[in-house]
Amino acid sequence: MKRISLNTQILIGCTAGIAAGLALHAQGQTALVLDTLYGAKLVGNLFLDLLRMVLVPLVFSSIVIGVANLRAHDQMHRVWITTLVFFFITMALAIVIGFGAAHIFRPGEGLHLEMFAEATKNYQARQMPLPDYIAQFMRGLFQNPFKALAQGDILAIVMIALFLGIALVIGGERYRNLRQLIEELQELCLMIVGWIMHLAPLGLAALLLQLVSTQNAALLQSLGHFILVVTGSTLLHGIVVLPLILWLVTGKSPLFFFKGAREALITAFATSSSSATLPVTLRCTEQHLHVKKDIANFVVPLGATVNMDGTALYEAAAALFVARLAGIELDIASQLIIFFVAMLGAIGAPGIPSVGMLSMVLVLQSVGLPTEAIAILLPIDRILDTVRTAVNVEGDMIGSLIVQKLSSKRA
Repeated sequence: MKRISLNTQILIGCTAGIAAGLALHAQGQTALVLDTLYGAKLVGNLFLDLLRMVLVPLVFSSIVIGVANLRAHDQMHRVWITTLVFFFITMALAIVIGFGAAHIFRPGEGLHLEMFAEATKNYQARQMPLPDYIAQFMRGLFQNPFKALAQGDILAIVMIALFLGIALVIGGERYRNLRQLIEELQELCLMIVGWIMHLAPLGLAALLLQLVSTQNAALLQSLGHFILVVTGSTLLHGIVVLPLILWLVTGKSPLFFFKGAREALITAFATSSSSATLPVTLRCTEQHLHVKKDIANFVVPLGATVNMDGTALYEAAAALFVARLAGIELDIASQLIIFFVAMLGAIGAPGIPSVGMLSMVLVLQSVGLPTEAIAILLPIDRILDTVRTAVNVEGDMIGSLIVQKLSSKRA
């Protein structure tokens, strides 16, 4: 008998948690139900605490290595600067679209989850006027690195990692031992994440049991609304925004692009993995879209790690969705923090589902939203991941065409 895949185990765990939650909901507030909920809370909190435990070293090492890997291409300054500018612009546009769709259609509005009541109370206690909030935000960006790492201050850790990664690029081969050490730290963190993910089916079942047993069918309706909003806004970015940028910069039609990229986009949709799709993406980019090999071999692999338009859009919309479920209306300063963290959180993140979940935890934690919300988001993540991965791959391929055009102009 073949071993059941982790995705299947998670699906079984989520289904069991929902079924058990419905059964407990029908029983009412009996002693057995309360004891079961207490046990589920212990298991669910253990799973979340394990994720938080590995979050800081993984984010730190991934961002450092993601930036430091640019040194392998330091002879291509024009190419990689153009590439990074393109990635920044398209990811920023994707986040704005995600925020805009969440504000216009407001999924989750009017549905307050009791499970998040404690997080809501803590959040309200930290509210302050906008000027003070921005001043505190700016002061929090640059801190003692050991203090930031010890306290898990996400924004300060991101800034430290960016500076260290840039320093490794400039330092070159002199610091190859330090770069290798941080790469090994990232590998060890990913190994630990793999161990933690064996608990994911049980942990998510426990979280969903708590959630469903205290809620009603309105949550499912709200989730359906959220899926439609995210899918629609992701398709808008992939079908309208990215092809429009391509046409404005290169003059190439969307029909030319989609015809040449079709095989890679279908593979990305089916596998939900930019990394697994990479060989197909490279072949389509070089053979069908006629991008030079040296440019394709730089832009596409880098994009598979750094350029995550669909993911950034999803995380921005998901943060506002979770905030509404918790009864919180995020202010402008909090949304700016989400913008910053969602973009930088994608740098160097390996293309595996568990790290995608950690990235969502990172975004929620950065503004004090309840990380228990991954119990709601993960069961629907596989549905949304198909479309956003295809858009991620599309952005890499369009980026290679634009970089080739702009690089040849300046040459």
